[in-house]
Amino acid sequence: MAARQALTKNQTWVLEKLEAAGAPLSAYTLLDQLREQGFRAPLQVYRALDALMKEGLVHRLESLNSFVACCEPHDHGHSMTAFAICDICGQVTEFSDPDVSHQLDEWMHSTGFSAKKAVIEFRGTCAKCQAEAA
Repeated sequence: MAARQALTKNQTWVLEKLEAAGAPLSAYTLLDQLREQGFRAPLQVYRALDALMKEGLVHRLESLNSFVACCEPHDHGHSMTAFAICDICGQVTEFSDPDVSHQLDEWMHSTGFSAKKAVIEFRGTCAKCQAEAA
């Protein structure tokens, strides 16, 4: 991926931490994990996260105020991405579907609404946690 090759050292470290994480990470958690690499201020993390989000390599989970590495090979030119977030184990599953995006675009067009982006988050319990609770 060309975008990945053009990453700065700080962006690469932030992305690697997010890819290795088993759950979403906050900017302050990332800062704590990256102190050995010379990170000293939250601004360093936020700059890296902003650039990674613009490249479509990272997503922000609004309800958790945290970040996850993009795990789906999809076109980030569309405006809709959905996430299923397990409240028990913290697992995040990313979902993007051009048909769903098209339906939402049609609805917005019919209502005259102009959206800049859409992030849909489903909160609940994943199949693994449901099975363990049964």
